[in-house]
Amino acid sequence: DETLIRHHLYTNGQPYPDLVFRTGGERRLSNFMPFQAAYSELVFTDKKWPELTKRDFDDALEEYSRRQRRFGK
Repeated sequence: DETLIRHHLYTNGQPYPDLVFRTGGERRLSNFMPFQAAYSELVFTDKKWPELTKRDFDDALEEYSRRQRRFGK
């Protein structure tokens, strides 16, 4: 069950991410934290990690703040 799975994850005891910010132009998670990110909001950018600026992070957070979280509903 879900409790058993959660107990065996490396992230056990940590909160699940509210936001996943994917760089490099890919529009997929590549199996990154599939259980924990089930209800995360996703933001994608074409920039690669070394190119990111503080403004890019601020833009991602601003986009996240405009979303209505539904948690799968």
